[in-house]
Amino acid sequence: MHMPSSSARVRAHQVRHADHVRQPGPPERGWPYPLGAHWNGAGTNFSVFSEVATGIDLCLFDSGEERRIAIRERSNYCWHVFMPGIGPGQRYGFRAHGPWDPASGRRCNPAKLLLDPYARAIDGVVNWGLDVLPHQPDTDGMVLSDTDSAPVVPRSLVVDTSFDWEGDQPLGRPLADTIVYELHVRGFSASNPAIPEELRGTYAGLGHPASIEYLQSLGITAVELLPVHHFLDEAHVLDRGLKNYWGYNSIGFFAPHAAYAVGGDAARAVDEFKGMVKALHAAGIEVLLDVVYNHTAEGNHLGAMLSFKGFDNAAYYRLVPDSPQHYMDFSGVGNTLNLRHPQTTRLVMDSLRYWVTEMHVDGFRFDLAVALARGERDFDSWSPFLTAAGQDPVLATTKLIAEPWDVSDGGYQVGRFPAGWSEWNGRYRDVVRDYWRSQPGTLGEFATRLTGSADLYKDNGRAPTASINFVTVHDGFTLRDLVSYNDKHNEANAEDNRDGTNDNRSWNLGAEGPTDDAGIEAARARQSRNFLATVLLSHGVPMILSGDEIGHTQQGNNNAYCQDNDISWMNWTRADEGLLAFTRRVIGLRRTHAAFRRRTWAAPRGSRRRLTDLAWFSPGGDEMTDAHWNDTELRALMLLVDGAVSRKKPDARERFLLVFNAALDAVTFTLPSPRWGDAWSAVLDTAELHADAAADQAFPAGSGIERSALSLVVLQAQPRAARKSPTS
Repeated sequence: MHMPSSSARVRAHQVRHADHVRQPGPPERGWPYPLGAHWNGAGTNFSVFSEVATGIDLCLFDSGEERRIAIRERSNYCWHVFMPGIGPGQRYGFRAHGPWDPASGRRCNPAKLLLDPYARAIDGVVNWGLDVLPHQPDTDGMVLSDTDSAPVVPRSLVVDTSFDWEGDQPLGRPLADTIVYELHVRGFSASNPAIPEELRGTYAGLGHPASIEYLQSLGITAVELLPVHHFLDEAHVLDRGLKNYWGYNSIGFFAPHAAYAVGGDAARAVDEFKGMVKALHAAGIEVLLDVVYNHTAEGNHLGAMLSFKGFDNAAYYRLVPDSPQHYMDFSGVGNTLNLRHPQTTRLVMDSLRYWVTEMHVDGFRFDLAVALARGERDFDSWSPFLTAAGQDPVLATTKLIAEPWDVSDGGYQVGRFPAGWSEWNGRYRDVVRDYWRSQPGTLGEFATRLTGSADLYKDNGRAPTASINFVTVHDGFTLRDLVSYNDKHNEANAEDNRDGTNDNRSWNLGAEGPTDDAGIEAARARQSRNFLATVLLSHGVPMILSGDEIGHTQQGNNNAYCQDNDISWMNWTRADEGLLAFTRRVIGLRRTHAAFRRRTWAAPRGSRRRLTDLAWFSPGGDEMTDAHWNDTELRALMLLVDGAVSRKKPDARERFLLVFNAALDAVTFTLPSPRWGDAWSAVLDTAELHADAAADQAFPAGSGIERSALSLVVLQAQPRAARKSPTS
């Protein structure tokens, strides 16, 4: 079938939405719920929450002209009106009348045009300056500004939510079978020559057949998208000639970021996002969103008034109890959403349900999740938000992943989230980095992290899948840079290299940055394979950063939040094809064998007549003892995992021996006795440049196997009929 061009589809979309805009009739009472703007074919119902406002104006914009309608109806603090004849494509906003008393936390200012907190599409950008401030400059935020902000702020858009999903349903893939691939919508396809230029860096670009084919061939099962809620570029970033690339500066929790739609068309963004999800689902790939509910783009008490601050400052934000002029800041960017208030909890829950039911996403990663779950100050696993999320029937079918920290005191809460939640396991990242740079005293914790982090997740009823295992993510070094730089090099951010963490736990293997030394380059390639194999074969849910599999470098920048350019975009023309082939092989190994996809904790040691499904061995071939575990200089060990031990008919092909050597010298291992396996064949070797180079190696039980420094080999037990003679 001939498909119309992308420009033709855009024109058709614009006509479709323009047809719904009619001359509005007189206002009618309307309904308080659902909140936001909802078109029913005859008109649009508008509803916004404010407990403190004394009046709300609906502002309609047509051809640059503003028409204000005073909303007369208020039910349960929801101000609502139905406007006949108003339909998709209508640009609108609100103005809130009420008390201006910053000292008590009340900040109503009708001179400031406000975005709908429930807007499903947002059009336009903020022109930063004094006009967006609700207060006069140099007054510590106390004196009201009467300057109209409408000329310099975005508009909310009424949208038509109808879409032909063609039977699309949630994939419901178990966590144990999930492989997460963290990516940026723009950065993934922005420089991909296989994608039409007009689609690069868009939702349509990610949903393009070339993108889908690549993701399928890689073998990942879920993409985790960096923030796609509508966000704003900060003024101080724009002043440096840069942009907010990552997107952790949300202003609309229901609206897809308009700049990721073809042509930056806000009206098109909703349908384009849905089309992307449908295409990914058809390929068997789930869609997870990185969501930022801990703060907004409105900043602190000296910041802009764009939405929430003007409707009901004290309801939407956490204020300092004895100084409500100021904001509590658990996010590090000036404010914190008040998830202790019922309306803000409702806002977040409504947003989550919307993205599941209307946009068909499969789960969420919650940025700085501890900030969402604090009581008066401390983390509370029974907080209103965690309680609401835990009982919600819509979210019960999704994947909920916490970033289990924030930036304030007591913010590091890895292992503390309740049942039903998985967590980015920062302790996994740290010890795996330390182990492979041959740090002393890491063996015991490395073993714990490798097998699901039972010390963190077992006691509160969670499974190994509570641990999201990773070594690199968007913030920090890429994998290539992790093995190429000892120090950060963030000069391109124009902050004199002060930004970004200094705790990188990286190792350049002998030269800082690019080098012509073949030995160093070979060691870096081997270390990259070590990290990828470790993450992908650990118990728990593996997550890899997009671009790591092709050797993408950010030139040592470990905080590329403002680099919407080649520093961050995947470099498709310089892909490391050998590393890509290796990554595909390891992913295939994980997906094929249950031994690497544990749904439950390893069984306790059994009798001699029944093997355990997990066992540790020293380089000498005997089982690890306390003396081994307490040896801070030991950097080598073997892990036996058996995915078939609980079956009625054990299958030797599901038994694997992982041989780790993080020592700086070669180590000779003695394989375990025949009781654990009569013979073994190598199926993966990080010391080999080519992914299949280890395929012909075989070893009998009790034999010696010499392993080069900094390497991992995966051995598979051989069925009796398939045994081979050992290689010399």
